Amino acid sequence: MARKLMVTGYGGFVAGSVVWQAVRSGEWDVYALSLIESPEERERFHCIQFDLCDVAKLEGVFAEVRPDAVVHTAAFADIDYCQNNQADAMRVNVGATRDVARLCGASGAKMILCSTDSVFDGTKGLYTEEDAPHAVNFYAETKVEAERIVRETVANGVVSRLSLVMGLPVLGAGNSFLAKTLDALKKGEQVKFPANEIRTPVDVITVGRAFIEIAGNDFSGTIHLGGSTRINRFEMACQIAEELGYSRDLVVATDSNAMPGRALRPNDASLDNGKARRVLDTPMQTLMSGLDLVLRTKEAQNRG
Repeated sequence: MARKLMVTGYGGFVAGSVVWQAVRSGEWDVYALSLIESPEERERFHCIQFDLCDVAKLEGVFAEVRPDAVVHTAAFADIDYCQNNQADAMRVNVGATRDVARLCGASGAKMILCSTDSVFDGTKGLYTEEDAPHAVNFYAETKVEAERIVRETVANGVVSRLSLVMGLPVLGAGNSFLAKTLDALKKGEQVKFPANEIRTPVDVITVGRAFIEIAGNDFSGTIHLGGSTRINRFEMACQIAEELGYSRDLVVATDSNAMPGRALRPNDASLDNGKARRVLDTPMQTLMSGLDLVLRTKEAQNRG
């Protein structure tokens, strides 16, 4: 009998990868919770549309589904939006996480929180799971608090910090910098990327595979899901452009922390993925192997 996997934030970039791959695996009955996606039903997939902050509805859905594991991706992830709309950010990023964690803790369901490299201040780089978070913007503050809630509420909980996620949407639209970049490059338009931000980009297919593996194994605690290439975002975009046959002259370097009206970003929030490479069967890709995996997966998906 297939286990039950609940995924919040369906319609988002990461959740789409998790849902698509979990359904294809044949090992999970997937229940996707979404604020914006229309309900749809097919074999091993159920979409339930409601506001995750509706506690009574959430409790009812949880009691009916009785999931074995929950991948919690739902959040406001736009850093500047969170900075300027702090009540909204707290309501969703912290409040909804608290309710999901409470239900998981009470039922014994495993919970995987989708967190971020932004919890670090960017002064060190190659952060390990043992490094203490230090937020430099309000979005990161909400994620630090969400992590604390999961650790203290869910005995078998997992805090998974993602680096910059690269890829193309596999279900729904989501927010893909690669898709936007490709659209611009195809038109011969310039794209701007910050040279001051150093990351360890991880592809969205690997993230989905890792989340599904973690949902089904005995791992608990904190884990960093980052790629094996440490690079600044400008050079990353240049390499992607060249790999896909476009001129790197179309890529323009910026400084994200010199732009007026924007929340502060950590400069070097690169993640050490040594723990993920030790405890997971899912391999952590380099920038180029991750790009290749994304493109091959999209091509296979388009072929049906």
